[in-house]
Amino acid sequence: MTRPLLLRFVTVVGSSASFFLLLSVVPVYAQSAPGGGSDKAGLVTGALMLATVAGELMAPWLAARCGYRVLLGAGLLLLGAPALALTVSRSLACIVTVCLVRGLGFAFTLVAGGALTASLIPPERRGEGLALIGVMAGVPSLVGLPLGAWLALHTGYGPVCWAAALIALVSIAAVPGLPSRDAASGPPSGIFAGARSGALGRPTAVFAVTAVGAGIVVTFLPLAVAPGNSGVVAAALFMQPAAATASRWFAGRRGAAGLMVPGLVASAAGILVVALTGVPVAVVVGAAVFGVGFGIAQSATITLMYSRVPASGYGTVSALWNVAYDAGMGIGAVGFGTVAGLTGYPWAFVLAAFLMLTALVPARWDLTAARKQRAMGRVDLAVAEEGER
Repeated sequence: MTRPLLLRFVTVVGSSASFFLLLSVVPVYAQSAPGGGSDKAGLVTGALMLATVAGELMAPWLAARCGYRVLLGAGLLLLGAPALALTVSRSLACIVTVCLVRGLGFAFTLVAGGALTASLIPPERRGEGLALIGVMAGVPSLVGLPLGAWLALHTGYGPVCWAAALIALVSIAAVPGLPSRDAASGPPSGIFAGARSGALGRPTAVFAVTAVGAGIVVTFLPLAVAPGNSGVVAAALFMQPAAATASRWFAGRRGAAGLMVPGLVASAAGILVVALTGVPVAVVVGAAVFGVGFGIAQSATITLMYSRVPASGYGTVSALWNVAYDAGMGIGAVGFGTVAGLTGYPWAFVLAAFLMLTALVPARWDLTAARKQRAMGRVDLAVAEEGER
């Protein structure tokens, strides 16, 4: 618990809290704007996640030129300052532009902050340290999602936007206290090659599909539930990240082997239960079940992917996993908004659940491939021992 690590906690909380405070608020804000609708709500979340993916792909190139500390400060600035524009304009163009800029800023904080975190933790305690950072990032999402929805309902959109902006901007003060770490030289390639390989591509595909459900829940749950049940929305948006944080910690302690399929099935089951939008208990329970599955999928996929590459491939794994997360959320938000406009929210949730189950195909392939790999390893070991005898 060094001083630089404590300062890093400040930037983690600042970026995560600013991001999640507005994540479920802005779609409702866009829907209530002139010319708004369910498709507009999906559009703003899609723009946010699209910009985040683009920023994650750009960040290694930018970090090689300005360093991770500068990139982290720039990310916090881009995440916080644009939120103030929402207080002066309700046009859809302004809302989408703000989401695009904030998405870039959040991506920079993820990539630059992650690299700085790794440099602050001793290698022999890196797993423990990264788990602690995960908790520090998870708590703001646990509090921010329901708090943002509650504040928007009781105080209006302006105070929520100001709070999200100030949290990110104030945390910039911690950046100069962080050690200066330049990005390693060399081309940041390998992301597309990693995606084409089965060892990394299969877990990436499975996690992307579960992230589709996350994009749907955080964007459309406040819209799908009847306006008189705002307390139900707040409870569900609290239970989802709480369950995800707890199950991710549990899955990380148990290991990743065999957990990808259960995580995927639980995620789809939770979305299916949420389809009962007129039943408050079902909405809360469904969000919690989805959170459990999503947390398991998070831990299982990232652990499997790291175990399949040497240390030189950790950057590729990080980029693939984060792109799957953000692209999945964006695709889920945009696609669900379009479908819901045709079918209504309940049937759209049902269709989304069955769509998620299609990822059982790569999940089962991955499990079969892993078993074959372990069997081959045992055969090779037996042959080596026989040769020694």
